[in-house]
Amino acid sequence: MISFIVPAHNEQACLGPTLRAIHESGRAIGQPYEIVVVDDASTDATAEIARDQGARVVSVQHRQIAATRNSGARAAEGDRLFFVDADTTVNPRAVTAGLRAMDRGAVGGGGPTWIDWKEPVPLYIRLVALLSLVAVRLIRFSGGAFMFCTRTAFHASGGFSERLFWGEEGSFALALKRQGKFVGLTEPVLTSGRRFRKTSALDIFFGGVRMIVSPVKMTTERSSVKKIWYDSNRTDDDKMPTSLVARLSNGVALLVLLVTVTGPVWYFVPPTVSSPFRQIRLAAGIYLCHLGLIFWPITVLLAVNLMRQKRWSGTFHTFALIALCLWQAWDSSLGVVWVWKTFAGWAMAILF
Repeated sequence: MISFIVPAHNEQACLGPTLRAIHESGRAIGQPYEIVVVDDASTDATAEIARDQGARVVSVQHRQIAATRNSGARAAEGDRLFFVDADTTVNPRAVTAGLRAMDRGAVGGGGPTWIDWKEPVPLYIRLVALLSLVAVRLIRFSGGAFMFCTRTAFHASGGFSERLFWGEEGSFALALKRQGKFVGLTEPVLTSGRRFRKTSALDIFFGGVRMIVSPVKMTTERSSVKKIWYDSNRTDDDKMPTSLVARLSNGVALLVLLVTVTGPVWYFVPPTVSSPFRQIRLAAGIYLCHLGLIFWPITVLLAVNLMRQKRWSGTFHTFALIALCLWQAWDSSLGVVWVWKTFAGWAMAILF
């Protein structure tokens, strides 16, 4: 049997379409299935809607997405587990692809998400969603909106880490990869863009800075990510921020993302071209070399994962990723040193 596990907190607005989409997928596949809605301390009609839609409701008081998903997995009776966020609508193609992957020996996997064109979201989020359609397949990694695994792999991996209040799906994916093949699907599912409507690019930027400065605190303390991931107020989910700061930050985010995506192109712009292009190339290079420093913590994370690998294929794949990240991190570090050495020289020349 297939078990669809849906964690939910105050999801009366989104839960109905989510459950109807699961029923449509289950009937189209033609295999026995169940829906387990894990109602985590909801104060609205979440539980009632779930029961009306034929789901089994498990009531918990965790207020932590990892623990909520684990409670659903423990209550589930199926041998194939699909974790679906309450604001995400699956489809038969995506579910069938996940089942086919597990039939072929994969221990689990995930799929990319897309936001309906009818939903208003910042333009840079559209670009992020477009990139995820390719990235999930290439790097075999996915977010938590749509993940799946066998029951055996779930228990062997230890499930979602309940030490984490954010990033638990990444930790779970790494744990599954240590057990066997983790598949990134090409078939997308639809998810809500509400968090990106309520959170400006400036908020995300400061969150990223805090993540770099204090990664342990950002992932293990609920207060650090409460505004984005644990907000109980759903009244403004359908509203885009209209302040000047929000609009400017979203515009800057789109520009920065475009520079990031086209990063390799800037290396092919000759430094001898006319002044405006040379200055743009220099500015892009300064940004990209600083962005590349993120490969250092990624390398550390991969190294920790390497020591826990149980499969030769996984060890080889992780080692190759570490080598690639080290190369990028070292090259970026050299660029950062050059930039600040140059700036220091200019400052000394101006002052003295």
